[in-house]
Amino acid sequence: MPLARFSAAPVPADPAVAATTAGATALHRLAAWPGDHRVVVGLSGGVDSSLTAALLVEAGWQVEGLTLWLMSGKGACCAEGLVDAAAICEQLGVPHHVVDFREHFREQIVDFLVEGYAAGTTPLPCSRCNREVKFGPMLQWALAERGIERIATGHYARVRHADQSDNGRHQLLRGLDQRKDQSYFLYDLPQQDLGRLVFPLGELTKPDTRAEASRHGLRTAAKPESQDLCLADHHGSMKAFLDAYLPPRPGEIVLSDGRVVGQHEGIQHFTIGQRRGLGVAWREPLHVVRLDAAMNRVVVAPRAEAARADALVGAVNWVSIEPPRQPLAVEVQVRYRSEPVQALLTPLPATEVDAAAARPHRCRLDFSEDQFSITPGQAAVFYAGERVLGGGLIQA
Repeated sequence: MPLARFSAAPVPADPAVAATTAGATALHRLAAWPGDHRVVVGLSGGVDSSLTAALLVEAGWQVEGLTLWLMSGKGACCAEGLVDAAAICEQLGVPHHVVDFREHFREQIVDFLVEGYAAGTTPLPCSRCNREVKFGPMLQWALAERGIERIATGHYARVRHADQSDNGRHQLLRGLDQRKDQSYFLYDLPQQDLGRLVFPLGELTKPDTRAEASRHGLRTAAKPESQDLCLADHHGSMKAFLDAYLPPRPGEIVLSDGRVVGQHEGIQHFTIGQRRGLGVAWREPLHVVRLDAAMNRVVVAPRAEAARADALVGAVNWVSIEPPRQPLAVEVQVRYRSEPVQALLTPLPATEVDAAAARPHRCRLDFSEDQFSITPGQAAVFYAGERVLGGGLIQA
């Protein structure tokens, strides 16, 4: 894609409006950042990435914007996002680059989702997208095309770099705003990527971000957030996305003992723990407990039978620590919005298939309390307080 460059003089933040306390802290930290102050900012067209670029400019960094064109049509990753990202760069007086990543996104995310749902799992696209589509490729592009080693994004997370850590590794930390913390989706980033990342919003709350965006007069300051996965937003709903790629495949809804209690049009429209929309009349509420792709069945049970005491996790990435060799007490999140729970993590030997994979590490989690809605395909992310130790994909 050709580069879009703007030569307009940057519009400074309103000098009559003081930065928020968190904004002032972020500016001080960015101004004191060691090393080269050149950075490529990943711009989606939303308020978070817009403010990221604005803070870096205000802190004196040499900023260039980069937007990945992931899909054609409406949505934040498409036409609307491209326009807003370009306008922010024009306002800030920085270059804006657009790179056509549509084919790569289709291969890495769309095909991955379709295959996973067809196999009876509930794939988690966001962490995979961060690793395979966003951070890695953006870092490669920034270095190869612009000679810039660092990228910045609007994620609510933090990195403690190796020279400040207690084990010589870059460490991924939660964002300070617990309601917006996005470290769950970043567990799969490798060490070499973490060392080149800048997260200016890691110590801001969402209200801080809105206030700072207003102080800078950004057109995205009041832009609403998308509440859906980008593909669901793009297609109108997740069901519409799946219907576009997977044909109906009618089958049975059964109890754990095999009794048929209903019919379905495709297991891809169900997820573990689901209660609403089953279309089943029963004497007590039923929840999905298993998706049987081989038999094309949705298995349901009362909530009391849906809890799990353990889980098997594979494709583990140990982000902030070396892979442990002994059992380890951890806090675990099994969904983005779930509360952390205590568990004992026991490393397992790699299977023959795992040993040949890029991420061969496996483990078993034994929860301190039975957990509801343990879902194959979703991520289990391991924490020690604010620090992300690692994470992997739930296999069973």
